[in-house]
Amino acid sequence: MPEYPDIVVYVEALRERIVGSRLSRLRIVHPFLLRTAEPRPEALAGKRVSGVERIGKQIVIALEEETFMVIHLMIAGRLRWFPESGKGPAKIPGKLGLAAFDFETGSLVFTEAGTKRRASLHLVAGREGLSPFDRGGLEVIGSTDEAFSAALARENHTLKRSLTDPRLFSGIGNSYSDEILHRARLSPFKLSSAMSAEETSRLRAAAEAVLVEWSERLRRELSGKFPEKVTAFRPEMAVHGRYGQPCPVCGTPVQRVEYAENECDYCPVCQTEGRLLADRALSRLLKGDWPRTIQELEALKAKNSTLGDPTDSPPPRAGP
Repeated sequence: MPEYPDIVVYVEALRERIVGSRLSRLRIVHPFLLRTAEPRPEALAGKRVSGVERIGKQIVIALEEETFMVIHLMIAGRLRWFPESGKGPAKIPGKLGLAAFDFETGSLVFTEAGTKRRASLHLVAGREGLSPFDRGGLEVIGSTDEAFSAALARENHTLKRSLTDPRLFSGIGNSYSDEILHRARLSPFKLSSAMSAEETSRLRAAAEAVLVEWSERLRRELSGKFPEKVTAFRPEMAVHGRYGQPCPVCGTPVQRVEYAENECDYCPVCQTEGRLLADRALSRLLKGDWPRTIQELEALKAKNSTLGDPTDSPPPRAGP
């Protein structure tokens, strides 16, 4: 799912291309996409774009007369930009296409990979209508240690769950939470209630640094182009999506815990004092033989390397 850095560069790219331009037409291919329609899509034609904003992981295109289009990409939704060429509006892809926003300057095409239709579009009248989309999470960049600590203390969860809870923190998801926790040298399964003041301050600083650095990195990579390759897995990341590869800090193989449709990647040396976090699937398979440390895991791999043991190869990634 696109997170804060990805959404920020989407917003900035859209501002450059559509602010001041009129919306000629909103074409919706799949009715499921439109979750609320007040005003109706046809009523938006001819309205000028007054701004582009972000609410959490959602993109908000503001039109004249306080009318808003709220786009939530969810896991597999993506946006593509086709500049006006004089050949008419861009074609919506048959398999992945959901909708197209036709502006005077070009077409913004909304796509979603896969068969699970989760992406959404809400049409909203009045700024007060945007309030339900704000889950109340703290904007980490520019926050204080006190505000961050208060948000973290609102509920007692693992740090992984707390960072990805939009009611606590805004714009952070599965991939960047892994990067933040690695930067902060904290276990993803440490409980928020067990955090010291120093650890909380360290986590806040790491969260801000990671989000700022990745936003800047993506801006540099784009060099004014529209974002095309938005992905949760980037080779420059420290741990996320890098199962089995060396930690850039200590060289220890990155480990993974899989749950539901997500994954949690971490370095056992930098984050968990050498302890391995139990993965449900492998724990069921290995039962009492589940290794407690990275050394025991490597020994188990060596012992079972000729038996095709599943600990020899990375499990499949979750998500796009």
